[in-house]
Amino acid sequence: MASQPLSPLLLRLPGVCALVGLSKSQIYRLIRSGEFPAGISLGANSVAWPTEQVHAWVAKKIIAAVPKQ
Repeated sequence: MASQPLSPLLLRLPGVCALVGLSKSQIYRLIRSGEFPAGISLGANSVAWPTEQVHAWVAKKIIAAVPKQ
């Protein structure tokens, strides 16, 4: 059985930006407005996002973009 590569459980900001196609400032603006999940503090200067939350946000945006018939 071929194993699939595991995706990281937590994404740092550069990974989030690459995944969603937004800049750091756009991500933080969406967090302030409550439109994007806030990250989890890993330490004094370290924040990461659960992969599932970021994928769920992308899926929600895709569903919202599909025209309703």
